[in-house]
Amino acid sequence: MNHREGDLPVSKNIEFLGQIAIVTGAASGIGEATARLLASRGATVVLADRNEEQLLETAGSFDRAGLKVSSCVTDISDAESVKGLVAHSQALGDVTILVNSAGVTGPLDRPTHELGIDEFDATYGVNLRGAVLLTMAVLPGMIRQSYGRILHVASIAGKEGNPNMAPYNMAKAGLIGFVKGCAKEYATQGITVNAIAPAVIRGPMMDAEPREQIEYMLGKIPMRRLGEPGDVAEVISFAVSPACNFTTGFVFDASGGRATY
Repeated sequence: MNHREGDLPVSKNIEFLGQIAIVTGAASGIGEATARLLASRGATVVLADRNEEQLLETAGSFDRAGLKVSSCVTDISDAESVKGLVAHSQALGDVTILVNSAGVTGPLDRPTHELGIDEFDATYGVNLRGAVLLTMAVLPGMIRQSYGRILHVASIAGKEGNPNMAPYNMAKAGLIGFVKGCAKEYATQGITVNAIAPAVIRGPMMDAEPREQIEYMLGKIPMRRLGEPGDVAEVISFAVSPACNFTTGFVFDASGGRATY
């Protein structure tokens, strides 16, 4: 039987009434779709992004839709900026959810030996260092509450690697390793730490990639289509909900069947 959206009730276990959620990379793409979904299910969402103009535009659209939202311009690679984001969020209440969707692709057009170490550093700074800074900043509050949900957006590139994307592959693989180890440290304290590994998803990051790179990645997807931000947002919504209470250190799949592990 086919069901249209709205036909089925939302389980109480995937509602977020009274919860404060931080979503980074929230101005567009997966971050925006996830923030909108969490807000539609009752959360007060703090939208974080370093693109101030686009962030304000996105926050305005949330306001017009009657969703509970605040915004904070944030560079997650900067420790002071991350501290400011968490302080801004805690002023609204206890932060119970972190969804880190901020990311950069880094260089896409050259093999490893032609890259500068500064290009590795810049990609790592957002995709891995930023994830560590965010996690460290929200954990103390979650420990006090004996509850928390942390979800980092990794990538299929962190599992399998893609050619001419060495800095991105490195950072996302490191992120997956960080999630797996970190999850075990807090597994008895009501806190889950998970990741999701999307393949090629329609949005600004995809738009920055050369067409031949997109075709290469599409050729590896059994579903033979691009993913949509909403496809990923639905999985994230479950992963940061009370319903997801016996899964931690896991990398959820959003690859159209490319990686089933």
